[in-house]
Amino acid sequence: MAGPFYEAKFVDRHDIMKIFAAEGVEFLLSCDGKVPLSSCNGKTIFLFFSANWCRPCKTIVPLLVELYDALKKKGKSLEIIFISFDHDESGFDQHFKSMPWLAVPFDANLHRRLINRYQVHRIPSFVPLCSDGITNEEDMIGCIEDYGAEAFPFTNKRLQELKAIDQRKREEANLEELLAHAGRNFLISGDDGKVPISELTGKTIGLYFCADWSPPCRAFTVQLTDVYNNLNAGKDHCFEVVLISTDRDLGEFNVNRSSMPWLAVPYLDRTRHDLCRIFAIKGIPVLVLLGPEGKVISMNGKFVVSSYGAEAFPFTDARIRDLEAALRKEGEALPREVEDLKHEHVLKLEMAKAYVCDFCKKQGKFWAFSCDVCDYDLHPSCVEKVSKDESL
Repeated sequence: MAGPFYEAKFVDRHDIMKIFAAEGVEFLLSCDGKVPLSSCNGKTIFLFFSANWCRPCKTIVPLLVELYDALKKKGKSLEIIFISFDHDESGFDQHFKSMPWLAVPFDANLHRRLINRYQVHRIPSFVPLCSDGITNEEDMIGCIEDYGAEAFPFTNKRLQELKAIDQRKREEANLEELLAHAGRNFLISGDDGKVPISELTGKTIGLYFCADWSPPCRAFTVQLTDVYNNLNAGKDHCFEVVLISTDRDLGEFNVNRSSMPWLAVPYLDRTRHDLCRIFAIKGIPVLVLLGPEGKVISMNGKFVVSSYGAEAFPFTDARIRDLEAALRKEGEALPREVEDLKHEHVLKLEMAKAYVCDFCKKQGKFWAFSCDVCDYDLHPSCVEKVSKDESL
């Protein structure tokens, strides 16, 4: 039998007012009460599918509120309409209290029909009602998390423009473009001093993405600190690191940077989030190395620092090739096997990223004489010393 939904399904999916009318929706709700459907005429409309029982939904609402208020202040003619996945009206009411926009009055059957019409398979979902609107499959919520109000009007064209801007910044931007914005042209030091970004010009820079809650980050911070102090021991402060925190709150951020001798982007600054997006940071720790001209010289700074330490400076491909060539030459001059008088097994030459010498008890890297049978390693120089000492 023909009914409201049967009639509505032939209506353009972007003409939400006709769809609402066909479904029997007589008014919308605001925080102040009932609002006529006509109040949305001429505005860009977005549907927000969400539920009070959904934790990601409750997390995204404050971000949407910030976006909504920012766009309203800019004079953008838009409206968001909440369509609920809640199971009961009390959940709907509780969730809607946190929203400054409009809502379809609670009606579980009506909401289900709208959910099916717009093929919403997960929440939260944010659906722009325009012909070039970003689809659910392209993760509209992710776009909002990444770009905020800059993504308006949330079309595919605008998304491609934003991605192109990110690519240009990643490949061509200088330090000021990457690290500053209209309201801030400085970084903060460990004592909360403000250091102008212009003072970093001409230095090699490491953008350090990390968080205090991550054990791998804490371990790498120790390595990076050694390299930082080694390179900056003299008057020539040639290497600077900038913390791009992914800590969960300000307290963690302060604990994290308390162990670091370098600079940081302020925690409450959105630039942290923008840099994570621009450099496609998916896991931590990550160290992005920038040359004196401000251009990326390595996206894998953690490997470079962990493998070669301060000797890798200025971290260019040419310097790494020179180090690798020197290591190969060093290895070619060493015997493949040795017998050490203090160890019962033959020791074989191996390349080791890091080890502790069982004779001198000091840290070793690269070439080691190791035992295949037991956990025993010697510096090449220590093998010679042990042999000489034992032969006397």
